[in-house]
Amino acid sequence: MNVVFAVKQYVSKMIEDSGPGMKVLLMDKETTSIVSMVYTQSEILQKEVYLFERIDSLNRETMKHLKAICFLRPTKENVEYLIQELRRPKYSIYYIYFSNVISKSDVKSLAEADEQEVVAEVQEFYGDYIAVNPHVFSLNLLGCCQGRSWDLAQLSRTAQGLTALLLSLKKCPMIRYQLSSDPAKRLAECVKQVITKEYELFDFRRTEVPPLLLILDRSDDAITPLLNQWTYQAMVHELLGINNNRIDLSRVPGISKDLREVVLSAENDEFYANNMYLNFAEIGSNIKNLMEDFQRRKPKEQQKVESIADMKAFVENYPQFKKMSGTVSKHVTVVGELSRLASERNLLEVSEVEQELACQNDHSSAHQNVRRLLQNPKVTEFDATRLVMLYALHYERHSSNSLPGLMMDLKNKGVSEKYRKLVSAVVEYGGKRVRGSDLFSPKDAVAITKQFLKGLKGVENVYTQHQPFLHETLDQLIKGKLKDGQYPYLGPSTLRDRPQDIIVFIIGGATYEEALTVYTLNRTTPGVRIVLGGTTIHNTKSFLEEISASGFRGRGAESSHVPARASSRR
Repeated sequence: MNVVFAVKQYVSKMIEDSGPGMKVLLMDKETTSIVSMVYTQSEILQKEVYLFERIDSLNRETMKHLKAICFLRPTKENVEYLIQELRRPKYSIYYIYFSNVISKSDVKSLAEADEQEVVAEVQEFYGDYIAVNPHVFSLNLLGCCQGRSWDLAQLSRTAQGLTALLLSLKKCPMIRYQLSSDPAKRLAECVKQVITKEYELFDFRRTEVPPLLLILDRSDDAITPLLNQWTYQAMVHELLGINNNRIDLSRVPGISKDLREVVLSAENDEFYANNMYLNFAEIGSNIKNLMEDFQRRKPKEQQKVESIADMKAFVENYPQFKKMSGTVSKHVTVVGELSRLASERNLLEVSEVEQELACQNDHSSAHQNVRRLLQNPKVTEFDATRLVMLYALHYERHSSNSLPGLMMDLKNKGVSEKYRKLVSAVVEYGGKRVRGSDLFSPKDAVAITKQFLKGLKGVENVYTQHQPFLHETLDQLIKGKLKDGQYPYLGPSTLRDRPQDIIVFIIGGATYEEALTVYTLNRTTPGVRIVLGGTTIHNTKSFLEEISASGFRGRGAESSHVPARASSRR
């Protein structure tokens, strides 16, 4: 179950099917992103594709010596663009591939427009999602719900993306969903509808244990996307932002022209592939080892490499090292910037308190530590607000809840009202009244003992002690212990055996910390294969945008004390 491989196969098959000769790849905005995630331009050039064009670009030249490979989403606009294109064809012959199911009436309209008979074939290739890592996919959708109900256009796009994923992996799953979430049930029903309607497409060879699709809601765990991260991929996304594998470094002080935007893709960057799930400290020492290794091979050129500044100087001084490992000089820059931001924003201290708020239950210590950091001038308004959000979520119903005092501290620190309002918006989005599960206090004896033992032996790394709630959910699912009462099956049949192929999808967005959880479970659980998807992949910034876009605006910052009795759940 490798989503990168699945999309890659579709793209190479499109190109191969069109035969030898020079080609143009005609795409739309979304399919451009889908393809660029799995292939570099130079890799596609080697397959005789010499031109990349957008179907919606109006001033394309006529080039009758080129074959056109069209890879498009089956939207009304795209069908209209194609009809115009076929009436006045710019290329010699057209191979048309839709990324999802296309209606018979649309195919008929295309056939009617093709008066010059330039269309060689029309096919459906189900690469209708963004393949992020081999086991992670996204739909790049922000603000998928309004309040607690789907935005209908987003629901339809999400159902299409999810059914395309199932088709591309050749899975016809049983479906379970989170009972406490209306959107999860709606999406489960929509996916089921498509499977029923397109039953011929989903007629795959039956496996002994049917695959399972589990649909969850982000609001059940609003803690994970609020935490600072210390593993490479997650940290890059949190501090710099990853957008379709691209990182914008233009704001880095003294950045050279060729590094203003860099691409981090595990497909063609060996260093990134080997380090994306490692802790920040290990990455620094891995870069250092590469440089020392280079020096051993060129003994004349000794230079001490101790700090990140030394690494930067090293890359500048040795052009041949830069050539030999263009990727490493890129990572030196990225790691250097992460390191600068971490110290400038005092993130080690901030993160330690975040972890305490997420993982421990000592109210008075947490309250003191948050207050102490709010007084610290190095702590930005963004990080100050995030600490108060974590406090508000964890101690929402605590008898000594001191949220109003912390809100005053934020105001006194000069934190803008926009951020202060978001504190109550986050509680409204993912507070106790909404959650179907218990995020903070383990109820059963085993979990309590585990937490107690963990407290005794200390944590090997205080910055990464948090486990996303997804870890517990998947752990229960794999052991066959996930409660039907909280995560019912859609339809009458249930799974008798433990699941083997699991696709888990989070409405409202997944995170790279959850991607790491799934990666680790895949490696440590023989016989189980898990793929994680989300409407998007969040960092804290985009998660707060998601909450605002969903219509959770928060109350006036000063009146944000949460009453002890919230009204009954919707």
